[in-house]
Amino acid sequence: MALWELTGTKITEGINRGDFTAREVCEATLARLEAVNPAINAVVARCDEEALEAADAVDAVRTRGEALGSMAGVPITIKENVDQRGQATTNGLKIQKDLIAESDSPLVANMRAEGAVIVGRTNTPAFSLRWFTRNGLRGHTKNPHNPGITPGGSSGGAASATAAGIGAMGHGSDIGGSIRYPAYACGLQGIRPTLGRVPARNASAPDRHIGAQLMAVSGPHARSVADLRVSLAAMAAPDLQDPWYMPVPMHGPAYSKRAALCIAPEGMEVHPLVEAALRAAAERLTDAGWDVVETESPPFREPARLQAQLWLAEMDHATRPAFEREADPDAMHVFAEMQKLTAPPDRGDLLDALQARVGFLRDWQLFLDQYPVLICPISGEPPFPDLLDLEDFPRVMAAQLTQVGLPLMGLPGMSVYTGRAATDAGPAPMGAQLIATRFREDILFDAAEAIEARSKKIEVVTP
Repeated sequence: MALWELTGTKITEGINRGDFTAREVCEATLARLEAVNPAINAVVARCDEEALEAADAVDAVRTRGEALGSMAGVPITIKENVDQRGQATTNGLKIQKDLIAESDSPLVANMRAEGAVIVGRTNTPAFSLRWFTRNGLRGHTKNPHNPGITPGGSSGGAASATAAGIGAMGHGSDIGGSIRYPAYACGLQGIRPTLGRVPARNASAPDRHIGAQLMAVSGPHARSVADLRVSLAAMAAPDLQDPWYMPVPMHGPAYSKRAALCIAPEGMEVHPLVEAALRAAAERLTDAGWDVVETESPPFREPARLQAQLWLAEMDHATRPAFEREADPDAMHVFAEMQKLTAPPDRGDLLDALQARVGFLRDWQLFLDQYPVLICPISGEPPFPDLLDLEDFPRVMAAQLTQVGLPLMGLPGMSVYTGRAATDAGPAPMGAQLIATRFREDILFDAAEAIEARSKKIEVVTP
């Protein structure tokens, strides 16, 4: 295998053994970026010099005989909505093209400390708002599997790059599916961690309002579950800049291997290919010795409505002037469509939403105590035709129910790859969503590894 094809764990193992150097891995990854990125526009700011310096630092540590970090020499990408020292935190906006970060976000600093090598910054839609990835500053990101389908969003650049072999891990963020959906669309493993698991702060911007504080998280995309374990643990090192951070161990107590399967939560419309993927995931878990029970899940619909309401409240209160200045037609369209579905809340609506959140979280915790894993759709449809939200936003929003509903409770959710299918839009990856209780990402990883071991291996895609 070429060095750029290796998973992160294999890269670190190889560097530790002396099979190759971190510089060789970095050079191979930068060459891969040069070769394939023009077709997909996933990486929109290169970090070649910085990456080579970081790789040389890893090699120097090994030469001295010192212990290497858990991500030593692993090439990664960082989404353009997170601070990286010396780089613009554009969030897909022309009006922020010169917003240069003076310091790293905690999660970036944490991965650097473990030896990760940042090779580039990845694209996001304007305001990181959509499940599609295009903006007026950086352009349009394509899916390396099939340019006719979305790469997902808002972390579409991260997933597209990782799927195409531009780095072994791609950083993403998720307030309404922006890690899970790109992983699904690009045929990867991707995890939205528990609120408070990964410390977050952008010193380049004011703190966010309560909705985003409760719902927005960062997490990794990768081509193996083992890489998710390592990269999430690295990202999750303590940092007091984030008051929501919780120093909870990455591994919890023993649990019963019981899973719930819910094909169509609250009667949502589910495509036959999605149902087939969910049943395949359940069968693979059963084959691994899990007890899988088909049953209804706790609510998604009302949490999804409240999530959209809280999200819209922040946009209406703090971001509307920026929307008007940026005048991104895609973002303006989506913002207008969201306002049709749920009006910005008044003070009473906000208080009621936060009160209801506690009750929903209680319901979910009780359910997940009985069934440590829930298997449900990531989306009600296979990966969408690209830019479908500009033609039929209500259809898109309806299919994303299970992505939008989950963040209200701050629970972890994971997209696990199950295979490929022939869709109306052409060949596309498929997957299932796994959900666990707070701070039990280890359960999600255990279940995902069982599914992964019985699924076709994720291979790097050449667009």
